[in-house]
Amino acid sequence: MLLGSLACGPSQAGDARAGRQKLTTCQGCHGLDGLSKNPEAPNLAGQVETYLTRSLEAYRSGERKNESMNIVAKELSDEDIADVAAYYASIQVDVLPP
Repeated sequence: MLLGSLACGPSQAGDARAGRQKLTTCQGCHGLDGLSKNPEAPNLAGQVETYLTRSLEAYRSGERKNESMNIVAKELSDEDIADVAAYYASIQVDVLPP
């Protein structure tokens, strides 16, 4: 647990409730529930919060490339990123093996 929090760097813990309110742009590709209806967009529900935060920060900085995500993430504040990551990470995903 300690290693996970150290690896986060300067990122702040987000507010999942606030994140849900900020998903207007995300919903089009990733769905409100984080389960994408678009085969080009990944599911975000249940992803690790630090992974989502780092990914959005990388899209925002241009370090990670995706035409749509670079445009969307450019407008996000640190708080927006933390909140959206907290929301998608808070969604419980049940895995049912075949």
